[in-house]
Amino acid sequence: MKLGPKAAAAALVLSASLALTACGGGAGAGSNAGAAPTALTLGTLRDITSWDPAQAHVGHALQPYQAAYDTLILREPDGKLSPMLATKWKYNATNTKLTVDLRTDVTFSDGAKFDAEAAKANLDHFKKANGPQMAQLASVSDVAVVDADTIDINLTATEPALEYFLSQAAGLMGSPQSLGTDAIKTVPVGSGPYVMDKAASVKDSQTVFTAREGYWNKDLQKYKKLTLKILTDPTARTNALVSGQIDATLLDPKNGKQAEGAKMKLETNQVDWSGLLLLDRAGTKNPALANVKVRQAINYAFDRKTILDQVMLGQGTPTSQPFGKDSGAWTEELENYYSYDPAKAKQLLKDSGFEGNVTIDVPTLPGAETLISVLQQQLADVGITLKPGAAITNTFTADVAAQKYHALFFNLFQGEPTVAIDQIVSTKALYNPFKNTTPELEAKIQAVRTGGEDAGKLAQNVNKYVVEQAWFAPLFRVNQMYYHNDKVNVTPQAQQAVPSIYNYSPAK
Repeated sequence: MKLGPKAAAAALVLSASLALTACGGGAGAGSNAGAAPTALTLGTLRDITSWDPAQAHVGHALQPYQAAYDTLILREPDGKLSPMLATKWKYNATNTKLTVDLRTDVTFSDGAKFDAEAAKANLDHFKKANGPQMAQLASVSDVAVVDADTIDINLTATEPALEYFLSQAAGLMGSPQSLGTDAIKTVPVGSGPYVMDKAASVKDSQTVFTAREGYWNKDLQKYKKLTLKILTDPTARTNALVSGQIDATLLDPKNGKQAEGAKMKLETNQVDWSGLLLLDRAGTKNPALANVKVRQAINYAFDRKTILDQVMLGQGTPTSQPFGKDSGAWTEELENYYSYDPAKAKQLLKDSGFEGNVTIDVPTLPGAETLISVLQQQLADVGITLKPGAAITNTFTADVAAQKYHALFFNLFQGEPTVAIDQIVSTKALYNPFKNTTPELEAKIQAVRTGGEDAGKLAQNVNKYVVEQAWFAPLFRVNQMYYHNDKVNVTPQAQQAVPSIYNYSPAK
């Protein structure tokens, strides 16, 4: 079906504005013509609320922490895990103990030495600091120091994503003397490639870093100065990029056109999926959603390709599955499992006994108003009423957990299989607030948790289950549109809208 011209013209702002974002004199600021740039300036969506590494987040929110803190394990641009502060690591036969060997030539910015005691202090602090990603170490029972450069991470249950988590928030290493202090909340103290220039930094405006003397890995320290400029508005980010105030930033399809007109370069990858989460699958608050035929009818009601082309300027890929291509759980057969078929949707509603009696209340996602109105129109075409309510607020996660919403439209990260399962499928997942499950599904999830290197492939069974049972109504995977000037080379990062800090280098 075709969308009306009003819908097609309006909502071009979704993916980047819902995900995130960069500046300061530009990469070549102050350099002589022809000389390699020594400064990099990036636009970001928001400032850090605390530089305590235990308060770090993931995705685009991880990038600022990478300037000041190394992680135990390095995640390469393609997602491969490589040594960083950990030189090697190995599980025992039951996958319940990870033995980690550590570098012996690393210091923190306050002069303290990195060793096994420091690594243990960080992991212990992360577990008890109640940070936004504390669940990453939920399976860790304790950390034991084996010798000066070796630790054992003991688990209460197998955790296939533990190595991945050690390349993320849980793996950030701060000086043990600073952990838990008020001082580290405003000035990071890590072993990373840069140190904060506090005098040049302004809260909610810009954070300035300088290269740390004596950093152990010069290959990761490619600039003398790094500036993170906070630019919340996508138009402001676009203007800053095309005017040369910043070197790189995340934009959306509409603002990307202006950047392309100014000869900016585009790096793109798919990180999130967009769609409806049909949360109340037991019908606790909305009886119709307990019927799988109703949930399937919702899926058949959407003309995903037309919505993507006309609302998102084609920036994405239509899909029926919530697991991403990089996860290992993605399968070709599920990609178009729910084709656009309004007649079939109507028949399913009739068969379900809820024909003419399905109403779905959803909160309004800021920036997605027009897209939601399109979904409203297409659901109405098959006899389903979608009622957008008040906008999502900063109490959103608490509201989800409290079962305030029985359905919602959202963008969600497509991560590693167990990460995705614990985000949207398992009974401990935030986006499974009604704790829906079945013995069949639990068996499939358990197989993933104990599957070792086969976890991704085994997660295909979980993916197939939730698609067939229509737990969600995915619409498309969104293209994250990251633009940069010709002074910097940028390599996209798998499963991140914004590249890791190591993925930038001066253009030759």
